[in-house]
Amino acid sequence: MCGIVGYIGFRSVSDLLLEGLHRLEYRGYDSAGIAVLADESIVVRKRAGRVSELAALVQTQPVEGTIGIGHTRWATHGGTTDENSHPHVGGNGEVVIVHNGVIENYDSLREQLTALGYVFHSQTDTEVVAHLLAHSYIEQLKLVENSDTHAAALKAVEATLTRLKGTYGICALFRDATDTIIAARSGSPLVIGVGRDEYFVASDASPLVGYTQEVVYLADSEIAVLRRDNMSITHRTSGSVQPSIQTLEQVSSDIELGDFPHYMLKEIYEQPKTIENALRGRLDDEEGTAVIGGLNLTPQQLRSIDRVVLTACGTSWHAGLVGEYLLEEFARLPTEVEYASELRYRNPPITERTLVFAITQSGETADTLAAMRECRRKGHPTLAICNVVGSTIAREADGGIYLHAGPEIGVASTKAFTSQVTVLTLLALYLGRMRHLSYPAGKRICRELRQMPEKIEEALKCHDSVKEIAEKYAGFDNYLYLGRLYNFPVALEGALKLKEISYIHAEGYPAAEMKHGPIALVDERTPSVFVVPRCGIQPKVISNMEEVKARKGPVIAIACEGDREVERIADDVIYVPEVAEYLQPLVCAIPLQLLSYHVALLRGCNVDRPRNLAKSVTVE
Repeated sequence: MCGIVGYIGFRSVSDLLLEGLHRLEYRGYDSAGIAVLADESIVVRKRAGRVSELAALVQTQPVEGTIGIGHTRWATHGGTTDENSHPHVGGNGEVVIVHNGVIENYDSLREQLTALGYVFHSQTDTEVVAHLLAHSYIEQLKLVENSDTHAAALKAVEATLTRLKGTYGICALFRDATDTIIAARSGSPLVIGVGRDEYFVASDASPLVGYTQEVVYLADSEIAVLRRDNMSITHRTSGSVQPSIQTLEQVSSDIELGDFPHYMLKEIYEQPKTIENALRGRLDDEEGTAVIGGLNLTPQQLRSIDRVVLTACGTSWHAGLVGEYLLEEFARLPTEVEYASELRYRNPPITERTLVFAITQSGETADTLAAMRECRRKGHPTLAICNVVGSTIAREADGGIYLHAGPEIGVASTKAFTSQVTVLTLLALYLGRMRHLSYPAGKRICRELRQMPEKIEEALKCHDSVKEIAEKYAGFDNYLYLGRLYNFPVALEGALKLKEISYIHAEGYPAAEMKHGPIALVDERTPSVFVVPRCGIQPKVISNMEEVKARKGPVIAIACEGDREVERIADDVIYVPEVAEYLQPLVCAIPLQLLSYHVALLRGCNVDRPRNLAKSVTVE
């Protein structure tokens, strides 16, 4: 959840760390801090609040150096205070660390360290690791030849990690090892940027963009020792590791706002392009099928599959629900969608003919990763639908499909959702053509998919009308979102977006289920947002709209252009282009994203950095 950045080289480190923390702030923004090795001491600057407040502190209390680490926090242990902010100092200043993750046995370790005389100044689990590192370092100095500070520092890290239970991504500076950063991970991502006489380390690649195009993704149980002129990586059990240097494909424009006021709006408007990217090279019009490389399963193996399990969290889970409809309709494959946080602790009857897909934007979601590992442990083919190249899930899955959506900085997911739905549509087409889907049907689906970037451009034209509707309803504190079949997951996603960034209570339901309980909530102050484009059961949804109107509930409808019946009933209508039913989630998601965006702005909320949330949930 938190963001880590570090640098060793020849550049002035404070500004570089602050820039990196700004880029990582979507991972956590409760507090921020930096530690710089300067004049044979480690200087720490940290503050509760946003990175901008830390930057103001550093401007008034500057610190110079060319080696440093930084951190932006999403609180797990201890409240949002200066004392709980990272970095944390160990012992008498021998070591300073930043940490992402949760140390599950920190209570017992804290008791042991307190008995040894260590004094704690925070409520965090991280300070326990800092003191334990300092203690181990002092012990190792007595054992290593000639009191070699660098050897002692590495051995201290190795000894400390053996005592930790939980997850961590850690960067450490040792006061006496003046030209070294040590980084280690288990369950929390770290990526190393390789430069000329300089190295970078971060929780993800965004701080490295513009500085280097060569990166190394640390794997679990690996420890990296970074010096200005070299890098070495060891595995805690198997020894030395030859780094696998990969090319970083991101460019500066991917992480810059451009002319947009917020990342969320920028990413909403990127969706015609991201859907085009998801489709590029993956449609075979001649054969009426999809072209999907990377599944690492033969056609014979795929034809033998008789069940699919999709596992995910949050927005990705909603995309999975759309995928369930798609796979069952096109491929006639029984499909289940599981919350990863539940699947990881269950023991469901999954056979060797079940195909498991983990769906994730970041590729680092802790619950999704754990669920995927559990399925792989039991021998099931486990694939990934993922956006981030080099992420843990992408590397550990047996195969998978990349979204190619580019970095998603806004905490509330937008373009990742539509890219996931697009890829799931391709997957359903691919498996369908292997099984029961006819050639003419496959040709038609290919043709309709190719039109989707243009259809999304049309859907974005609703922006001005959505803004007007948001002004009308921004003061309401409870919403219902209702849809059926393919548009039921869209209703869930629309409600989630409103909750995430507007802090408004909203619930998504199948429209027909409204009268089985939720209709009791309907009154003049509870708008109902109906996702009701033309489809086979549209008359049923219109009947549900009438039931809300009869109880004086305001109705906002997402409908196809020119739909007079919906227009007659609804108080306000947002129009989207008409597409095939299975593609309606793509166009209907757009106005719901824009509605949540504008309601949040009108209520004075930070749309890119909503309270209590972080982009990538890397802790349980």
